[in-house]
Amino acid sequence: MGLFTRRDRRRSRPQAVEHAADRRPQDAPHPGGASALWSDGVGRVGTRSLQVLAILALVAVAVLGLTQLTLVVIPVLIALVVAAAISPLVGLMRRRGVPSVLATVIALVAVVALLAGIVWLVAAAVVAQWPTLRDQALEGFTQLQDYVQGLPFEITEEQIQSVQDSALDLLQSSAVGSGAVAGATQTFDFVAGLIIFVVVLFFFLKDGPQIWEFMLRPFQGERYERGRRIGDSTVRTLGGYVRGTAIIAAVDALFIGIGLAIVGVPLAIPLAVLVFLLAFIPLVGATLAGVLSALVALVALGPVEALVVVGIVVLVNQLEGNFLQPVVMARTLSLHPLVILIALTAGTVLVGLTGAILAVPIAASIWGAVQVWDGPDTPAWFARQKDRRRESVQPA
Repeated sequence: MGLFTRRDRRRSRPQAVEHAADRRPQDAPHPGGASALWSDGVGRVGTRSLQVLAILALVAVAVLGLTQLTLVVIPVLIALVVAAAISPLVGLMRRRGVPSVLATVIALVAVVALLAGIVWLVAAAVVAQWPTLRDQALEGFTQLQDYVQGLPFEITEEQIQSVQDSALDLLQSSAVGSGAVAGATQTFDFVAGLIIFVVVLFFFLKDGPQIWEFMLRPFQGERYERGRRIGDSTVRTLGGYVRGTAIIAAVDALFIGIGLAIVGVPLAIPLAVLVFLLAFIPLVGATLAGVLSALVALVALGPVEALVVVGIVVLVNQLEGNFLQPVVMARTLSLHPLVILIALTAGTVLVGLTGAILAVPIAASIWGAVQVWDGPDTPAWFARQKDRRRESVQPA
């Protein structure tokens, strides 16, 4: 009986194996199946590429939508930058016992009065000195004609007259009329944008922290703390950038304006204001201001005075870049010049002059948010400095 049982067991083992093989799930993954296509190196690269393409598509759609709403987006961004710059003044008045609404109104009126004063100063100077500059420009154009006719190669009077007639035809063409219509539309957009800017600036100054707290309501725990850090870092970066740039621009405008007045360049005050405004465009703003000042000096006075103006602009910019900017800006704008140039180019292409002014502080704010992503002093993992030290291997 025992022998029979053992033989029976020997015969039943292969059958059990066969039955187990029959019970194996038919849908079990086989080596080399479809899932293996995404598990090797090429598959991982393909997965990451699809993710990157999806993110880029989302960013492109967002940027396209923002560029179609510039009438609203640009005033809101400018209001955010200005609010970050003057928020310490509002906070100081509140700590001194001034009611919140009154402190906001005082700061808002001060900003509007400053902008109106700059526009009035430039307009008054241009109106007062325009006849003189026009006569000097005509005289300079006549001298240029005489100089051109004295060149080694021949330029006839008929060719010069043809250029003048072409310019006159351009001024009298229908393109100028369509340009005037476009200018009227742009004026309407400017007024609407100014109204939006003033209203949004008022609410940013009055309820800025409450607005940000409302935006953070869906987040909790570490995500909420991260949002708080990003908000504080953005306001600190934007405010420091605008205040520092304004100080540097005011110093540049003051000394360049004094130099232009000493040389006798007409429209010295409008040119100084232009220097102040162009200083908010990094890298190229000072160069543009110097070129325009030199052109006015060349037309109004002559080549020697234009070279003197160029020397004044270069000297002031060198003193500002080597001494004033490192002290005033400190760590506010810790961006590489190449990043600044790329942000400047992208902002100019997308929005124009306003984009050139806003691109750099926005890029600095994004970098500031990255620096506090994982903690007050802990950047995101991809922005942390790597330790390049290697342990020395002792010979055996």
